[in-house]
Amino acid sequence: MSKRKAIAVNTRFLIKNNLEGIGLFTYESLKRITQAHPEIDFYFLFDRQFDSEFIFSENVKPVVLFPQARHPFLWYWWFEISIARWLNNNKPDLFLSTDGYGCLRSDVPQVLVAHDLAYEHFTDNVSFLIRDYLKYFMPRYAQKAKRLATVSEFSKQDIVARYKIAADKIDVVYNGAKEVYQTVSEEVKQQVRTKYADGKNYFIYVGSIHPRKNVKSLLLAFEKFKTETNSDCQLLIVGRKAWDFKEVEEAHAQMNFKSEVKFLGHVPPNELGQIVASAFAMVYVSLFEGFGIPIVEAMSCGVPVITSNVTSMPEAAGDAALLVNPNSLVDIAAAMKRVVEDDSLRNSLIDKGKIQTQKFSWNLTAEKLWQCCEKVLNNA
Repeated sequence: MSKRKAIAVNTRFLIKNNLEGIGLFTYESLKRITQAHPEIDFYFLFDRQFDSEFIFSENVKPVVLFPQARHPFLWYWWFEISIARWLNNNKPDLFLSTDGYGCLRSDVPQVLVAHDLAYEHFTDNVSFLIRDYLKYFMPRYAQKAKRLATVSEFSKQDIVARYKIAADKIDVVYNGAKEVYQTVSEEVKQQVRTKYADGKNYFIYVGSIHPRKNVKSLLLAFEKFKTETNSDCQLLIVGRKAWDFKEVEEAHAQMNFKSEVKFLGHVPPNELGQIVASAFAMVYVSLFEGFGIPIVEAMSCGVPVITSNVTSMPEAAGDAALLVNPNSLVDIAAAMKRVVEDDSLRNSLIDKGKIQTQKFSWNLTAEKLWQCCEKVLNNA
């Protein structure tokens, strides 16, 4: 009888009530992969006590390794000492890491998911210690891995160009949108508008608040839009304050229309789905994205999207969004005005969005990621 295959997975971003970005990708893809492959033993490697909701099936075996890896020195300890020791002692058939971090001190075959190289493009937005760690280790992890997966063709080409990785070593596995992102009734929309926006229509931004997300420019563009129109639309900002958000707070404090901007902070997924679905339009004018999940989530809700014409965002949006220069307040404000004043344009964006979202689903993500892993398992 042949031995069951085993896959170790870096699951340090599976943190209850805190599934942003990488954590969401890990949750949605691994939930499907583990349940679809009961013939494989999956060892989930956590850096803290885990929640039972992340043990998706009987073939998932949790392992907690010390220490909590939330700092460059602790990253090194966790990946190069704790994980290396576990991999070398247990010798699984594959180590899958969904946050791009690998292990240089083990020869267990590795598949890494590298979401983007933002730290290479925006070096001033992270501390020198984090920047130097990533710039030193990430290229080495990528070179050592048997295969890489990434979330857009843009990110794939970025990795190829910067790290000199062969294109045929990288698989594109797009992100998806959770099931909570779907259209809602007019009655629900009115209830949400009443609760969050004084009963008025509103633009929405969903994401963390830090310089790369360009929230300051969004605020200034909204101010310009309000000044130039008679619209009573408000602006809802949903997401945690990550780092370097002081400029956003200062810009907001100086706005003439600051009372019409609402910062909601973190919102539970089910509630967030209704808030997005009730928005007049999503405005997501980030400076750099590996994919841009909120774009697809808004389209899944039947909400038109205004987004940036740079990096991966045109790829995620297709022809179903208004693309703007994220560095131009004029561009952003003009797009907001067009969406408000042109009903036929808005309806066209909604219809095109329904078509565009069919390209992206977490089922497809899981399928593509598993195919990437299989290429390594079959060649072991």
